[in-house]
Amino acid sequence: MDIKHLQYFLEVARLNSFSRAADELFITQPTISKMIKNLEQELGVVLFDRSRKQLTLTDAGRVILEHAKLVDHAMKNLGTELDNLFGLKKGQIRIGLPPIFDAHHFLKIAGEFHEKYPGITFQLVEDGSKKIEEAVESNQLDVGIIVLPTRTELFDYFSIMEEDLKLILPTSHPLAEKEEVQLADLSQESFILFNKDFALNDRIILSCNNLGFQPTIVSQSSQKSFIKEMVSSKLGIALLPESICHHLPENVTAVKVVNPSISWKLAMIWSKEQYLSYAAKEWITFIKQELAVD
Repeated sequence: MDIKHLQYFLEVARLNSFSRAADELFITQPTISKMIKNLEQELGVVLFDRSRKQLTLTDAGRVILEHAKLVDHAMKNLGTELDNLFGLKKGQIRIGLPPIFDAHHFLKIAGEFHEKYPGITFQLVEDGSKKIEEAVESNQLDVGIIVLPTRTELFDYFSIMEEDLKLILPTSHPLAEKEEVQLADLSQESFILFNKDFALNDRIILSCNNLGFQPTIVSQSSQKSFIKEMVSSKLGIALLPESICHHLPENVTAVKVVNPSISWKLAMIWSKEQYLSYAAKEWITFIKQELAVD
C-alpha cells in the first residue's frame, strides 16, 4: 500500500469531494478516482458511498479514516525526526530563562552554538522557575534554567552555577557602610521581592522565617531592573544574585549577607517524559561541554 493512496483518501474524506480534492492536490479527478478505487480493491472494502448527491464515508471508510490519520501523523513525525537527525540543519530550541539570571555567558554559548548550527533557531522565554517547570513539563519548552531544588521524578537536570544573594540598598541607608549585614538585622526593613512565580522569593521568605520574622513586603516584581530602580527610589531593600549586582544605580550599593548567607543554585532541566528533539539534545551536550559539566 502506497502512503500516497492514504493521503489522497484523507483529502477526499476531508472535502467530501473527488474534484475538490483533486484541485487541492494539483492532480486530475480521474487520477484521484483511480487511486481510491485501487485502495478499495486492495483493502477489499468500499470506502465511499457514491450513490448519493453528496459523497459520504461508508462504515468501513470511517474505520479506515481513523487509522489513515494515525499513519499520516506517524509519517510526518518520522520526517521531522529524520530532518533533525541528518546534520541538524534546521530546528528550534525552546528555552526558559529567569529574568533575574545574568545571561551574558549563556548568550555567548548560544552564539557559538548558532555559528556551528546556523539553521537552528532559539525561542527564549523569560519567566520564574515555577512557570518554567510547568512549561517544560507540558512540552511548551524543551529545556529551562531554574532554581534548585527541582522535582527529580519529572526532570533530568545538571547544575550550571551557584552564587550568594547580596543585599542592595540606598547608599544613604544606615547599613550601607557595613562590609556585611546579618540577615536578622533586616527584620524591620521593607522588602522588595520577586513575584510568586519565582522560587527565589520562597527561598528569601523561608530564610527570614527561620530567624523568627516575616519580612514586610512593600512591592514585588519580575524585572531585576525595576527592583533596582525601586531601591534607588528608597521604597525598600532587596536581595539579588551577586552576578547582577555589578551594574547598580549610582545611589545604590550592595552588601554581603551573613548568618545565614542565602545562595541560589541554577540548573538546566528537561522532561523525562516528553520527546526531546535532536537539536535540543545537541544543545544540552554542547552547553555541558562549554561549562565542563560531567
